[in-house]
Amino acid sequence: MDATTEVRRGVPEGGEARVAALYWEAFGRKLGAALNPPDKARAFIAAHLHHDRGVTALVDGEVAGVAGYQLEGRGLTGGGAGDVLSAYGVLRGLHRVALLALLERSAAPGELVMDGIAVASGHRGAGLGTMLLREVAAVAAEAGCHRIRLDVIDVNPRARALYERHGFSAVRTEPTPYLRELMGFGAVTTMHRPVTAADASTGREAR
Repeated sequence: MDATTEVRRGVPEGGEARVAALYWEAFGRKLGAALNPPDKARAFIAAHLHHDRGVTALVDGEVAGVAGYQLEGRGLTGGGAGDVLSAYGVLRGLHRVALLALLERSAAPGELVMDGIAVASGHRGAGLGTMLLREVAAVAAEAGCHRIRLDVIDVNPRARALYERHGFSAVRTEPTPYLRELMGFGAVTTMHRPVTAADASTGREAR
């Protein structure tokens, strides 16, 4: 029997741990210095998700992919400095807060910022990344945004290739040699994609 695939806006109730696991699998190399050990990191991410700032791909009812985005000051992954200190303790938490601050990106007016796409290893190559990107573009169009922005690190060429196939163009690359040992990457490329009228027509009602 063929699998049933659908894309939904929001993180489904009960899907927090799965989303956190996918997010950590995709971005744990970048976030590890700030949130390790992995079990604690996944629990922290799951506990502080903003459910309405993500788009999920479900295969036979199970979350198989997620795309997070930042809009109006809120992104998929939450948790402020106080939450980090509460979870990790003051002595172990202060440097974590500083590292997470290095990764923060704020959206300009009329801009949606993508936090990234994570697809389960067993479902890669099936078009889920494309489906998630299209739905995020629809969200941006319906919110009145004129541009989608994202950052991709130099050790993730597969993600950059996906974004380029879907209309994103690199606008600048910032060398970050001071983060190579801490977070495993040495440069960040910012990419933009304009939001078009066609994007709104691909949207679905949130469920």
